[in-house]
Amino acid sequence: MASTVDSAAEQLSKLGIDGAFADSAPNLKKNLHLLSSEQVELAKMLMEMGQSHLFEKWAAPGVDDNEKRAFFDQVAKLNSSYPGGLKSYIKTARELLADSKAGKNPFDGFTPSVPTGEVLKFGDDTFINYEQAGVKEAKNAAFVLVAGGLGERLGYNGIKVALPAETTTGTCFLQNYIECILALQESSCRLAEVSNLAISNVNASVYEEVSTFMLLSSNNIYLKFVGKCQEIPFAIMTSDDTHSRTQELLESNSYFGMKPTQVKLLKQEKVACLDDNDARLAMDPKNKYRIQTKPHGHGDVHALLYSSGLLKEWHDAGLKWVLFFQDTNGLLFKAIPASLGVSATKQYHVNSLAVPRKAKEAIGGITRLTHADGRSMVINVEYNQLDPLLRATGFPDGDVNCETGYSPFPGNINQLILELGPYMEELKKTGGAIKEFVNPKYKDASKTSFKSSTRLECMMQDYPKTLPPSAKVGFTVMDTWLAYAPVKNNPEDAAKAGAQVDEPVQEVFNGQEVEVWPRLTWKPKWGLTFSEIKNKVSGSCSVSQKSTMVIEGHNVILEDLSLNGALIIDSVDDAEVRVGGKVQNKGWTLEPVDHKDTSVPEEIRIRGFKINKLEQLEKSYSEPGKFSLKP
Repeated sequence: MASTVDSAAEQLSKLGIDGAFADSAPNLKKNLHLLSSEQVELAKMLMEMGQSHLFEKWAAPGVDDNEKRAFFDQVAKLNSSYPGGLKSYIKTARELLADSKAGKNPFDGFTPSVPTGEVLKFGDDTFINYEQAGVKEAKNAAFVLVAGGLGERLGYNGIKVALPAETTTGTCFLQNYIECILALQESSCRLAEVSNLAISNVNASVYEEVSTFMLLSSNNIYLKFVGKCQEIPFAIMTSDDTHSRTQELLESNSYFGMKPTQVKLLKQEKVACLDDNDARLAMDPKNKYRIQTKPHGHGDVHALLYSSGLLKEWHDAGLKWVLFFQDTNGLLFKAIPASLGVSATKQYHVNSLAVPRKAKEAIGGITRLTHADGRSMVINVEYNQLDPLLRATGFPDGDVNCETGYSPFPGNINQLILELGPYMEELKKTGGAIKEFVNPKYKDASKTSFKSSTRLECMMQDYPKTLPPSAKVGFTVMDTWLAYAPVKNNPEDAAKAGAQVDEPVQEVFNGQEVEVWPRLTWKPKWGLTFSEIKNKVSGSCSVSQKSTMVIEGHNVILEDLSLNGALIIDSVDDAEVRVGGKVQNKGWTLEPVDHKDTSVPEEIRIRGFKINKLEQLEKSYSEPGKFSLKP
């Protein structure tokens, strides 16, 4: 039997590694005979890339052998999950670390300007037309949720998509997203079916069932089969931290009404940490046989969609759009229909959803950057970079508000709509790799060592950085209260839908002063667009500040309703319920809770209040038919 030394020498010979090169990692040399041929190839790659330090503390053969093999299992995973492999990762890291140390400005040579986009005003004719166009296009779309994060920063130890999107009903973010997609799916399908119906010289009414239309006339009954509604695919990017818990949340809730086959989970892998400016891979401080890893950023979603084959599958199915959104923006789907309508109408390859942004506000601005050599791109520029960039390129006042009272550079909210065809063509060239950045925390001004390990990162919204100048990249701006955060609302916009809503009152929860409005919630199937909601509110409706209303039915019509209390309506889809008159009771109140009180669930503590249900009018309609509720 060959000795260990002979085995090592034979391995070195096969790899073309000379003795001097191998001697730089003597402990690896001693253990080569333990490794498979694939693992030896990985070892060679690591040595060539200056990573011999990884083997400095390896034990002699016969000690920790399984851990050594596990080390190369991890290396293989890191290598296969990164476009171009670890070699490319280390090479890119060295370039970016050198730029960082030198203080190189990534925007050198670029001049900023305001890109082309669409600014929408809620409820006007343009807004309504775009919403209609977006609903029509929704059946040709796929949705992608980036959900790799936990809620620890918020004081919540679970996955963020399990948090309540609102406290009135406790509906979690994931349920809300799925119900919104299903509502869009149904509305888009209904539009398509109605437009496909050819009714000639027949005075007909239409009765719709799941996949059949019945046309009734004075002489004949016609049945027309139009096929099942096209299902909208839903992909979720998870991580090691969130994958199993996301799967469990879906399965334990029967996918919140969505077919399991519509949902695909794609798990994001982490990337290797870097110890210094030479991009030496960092070891796990608790395990000498493991490389330290950290998340790479949500930009990985593009590579995952490409490598999984999902994009091709969607393209082959005739889909045209991919919509990306993040895990805790409960208002987003109020803006999706009109934004998708803008993409379809303007034929944008990339459409970034945005909100009005005050100059120097701590939110990135969507900006066109034009280089001296003619290159240009429309991307997000972080707020702390935008102002100095403007000042350095001929705008002495920097980022300032224009005549609208806002910065001309709209605020990026990291929600994207991409046209699938051009998106696939671009990813064929890049493999889904997104321009990366590195953000090391240096110990001192010499920038020679780090306070802690760093890593390369990438962001989903940086996809346009590699696009050619011919790409049509734009944005759609919506009011903040509608599209991004429930910070502000206003009675005028509520009145457009036919309701008078009282002004808020100021209250303090968890030490923060907030505006408390009436609590009005409804299932997405009741109304996902302005037009749908307006058609279900008529007469003179009013809602007091202390009121709560929950609508969980599809065909609930509000007519001259005066609400001063709590009202909960639940109905099956085939029940039409008309609600009016005066509803008055003690209602539901908000009570402060101490965020340090561990007897209160985390998701309640982080909001700072709980709901005390004193009194409500609650009605449920479980049978089809027409009903009236007028107390």
